[in-house]
Amino acid sequence: LGRYRTAMGQEARRGRLGAEDWARAALDVIGEQGVAAVAVEPIAVRLGATKGSFYWHFPNRDALVTAALARWEQEHTQAVIDGLDEAATPTERVRSILASTVSADPLRARVEVNLLAAADHPLVAPTMDRVVRRRLATLRALFAGAGFAADEADRRAVLAYTTYVGHLQLMVRMPGLMPQSRAARSAYLETALGVITEGT
Repeated sequence: LGRYRTAMGQEARRGRLGAEDWARAALDVIGEQGVAAVAVEPIAVRLGATKGSFYWHFPNRDALVTAALARWEQEHTQAVIDGLDEAATPTERVRSILASTVSADPLRARVEVNLLAAADHPLVAPTMDRVVRRRLATLRALFAGAGFAADEADRRAVLAYTTYVGHLQLMVRMPGLMPQSRAARSAYLETALGVITEGT
């Protein structure tokens, strides 16, 4: 208990770190190096904190990874879905989703690519399964709202999502192959959207 009090006293002098600070730092590490690289001591160094500070907020590393995944799910799935313009048409909402991918921050893209690579990890698998199902369900509903029959809405949802994932993969692994200028990215987005929503 004494080491925890000491750690929290040090944090109070610097500006106390919260569990969200640790989760954000862990998410940054996932983007930079992958899930396996998440470790308490290096993140403590990154934050200028102590291991005692970590254990004030989390019982173990797994809890930190879980918190980082929850933050990612909230920011990059729930918040995106909640932020879709309700006044926009379903096709315009699909455009918004794809546009956010084309202009994605490189670290955000790396986080998602590294989580996909770790999708069979016991801590990552439940989150990835839930996120992908939620995203596909949202896309399916948008295509149904655009007038597609259920089976076709399913196919369009998968097509849109694989376009999204493929874009992120190339952005991270082979960025030189992707459109570089704003005009080229805009033209790419229009072409992709045209193919995915053809028939609306």
